[in-house]
Amino acid sequence: MKSKIKWGIIGPGNIARKFTSDLQLIEEAQISAVASRSLDKAKRFADEYGAEHVYGSYDELFAADTTDIVYIATPHNFHKDLAITAMQAGKHVLCEKPLGINRTEVEELVKVAKQNKVFMMEGLWSRFNPSIQKAKQLIEQDVIGKVSYIHADFAFYGLDRDEESRVLNLNLASGSLLDIGIYPVFLAYLLLGKPEEISAHSNFHSNGTELQTSMIFQYPSAQAILYSGITSNSKMHAEISGTKGELFFEPRWHEARGYSLMKDGETQNFALPIQGNGFVYEIEEVHKCLMSNKLESDLWSHQNSLDLAELLDTIREKAGIKFPFEI
Repeated sequence: MKSKIKWGIIGPGNIARKFTSDLQLIEEAQISAVASRSLDKAKRFADEYGAEHVYGSYDELFAADTTDIVYIATPHNFHKDLAITAMQAGKHVLCEKPLGINRTEVEELVKVAKQNKVFMMEGLWSRFNPSIQKAKQLIEQDVIGKVSYIHADFAFYGLDRDEESRVLNLNLASGSLLDIGIYPVFLAYLLLGKPEEISAHSNFHSNGTELQTSMIFQYPSAQAILYSGITSNSKMHAEISGTKGELFFEPRWHEARGYSLMKDGETQNFALPIQGNGFVYEIEEVHKCLMSNKLESDLWSHQNSLDLAELLDTIREKAGIKFPFEI
């Protein structure tokens, strides 16, 4: 791998702007190219972030020898096809979550990654957050005992968005679950693994978009109570309760800047400020993998993405969440 890792940005929207701002903080990263279906939008983005190469189509960037890895930040329903095209062109891929709309898509992506011997990872940035990593370490060290209860929520008010927006447009895999519900589901999976049983209930928009979903994950000796929604705001905290103590992430927990440990009647607060917008740690993991010629991350593997997609599929089946483009 060259001393500078050349990044291409696919879909220069709001998330890509935050991600690319964090790329600028990393010495080994070079923002080399940007592609959008709107050439003007790509040019504006390139001017702002210093990308040398600008493309008015995604395929042009994939075909060019200007990037080592692409970051895909388009709406969910485009992830699979764009990632496959990129990997078949020999590009490494970091794709925003969810990696695929369902487990079948993720299976196809993993297969293509292995066939083309390229690195691929789902961009689940919270996995690399220092506070979440520390909490996992404390649990593994038995600091709070056996985890028996997790609560995590994630919601914002999205009903003021246009019905053609990614939040409310069914054809763009709209709704709360895949967009933000994936975070509480991820936390339960990270700390407790796959549950024995899932209960899930949703409310829907008149156009069929899922608006809010409540979930219970049932484990042999634990439960996780999870929620996502776009009908209102929520506190957006997370609580991890064990037989010896509790861990708390304050709002907004998925980008935690510290944690609290409650044990033996005392509460200790630990600050762990994040760099930039919080994508730095995810990017560092990608660079570490590329420099070691690894094709997947140990911290968030292909199997982890497959498991997460399977959990989301089960929730959708239980709650009746469907998209018109799925067979």
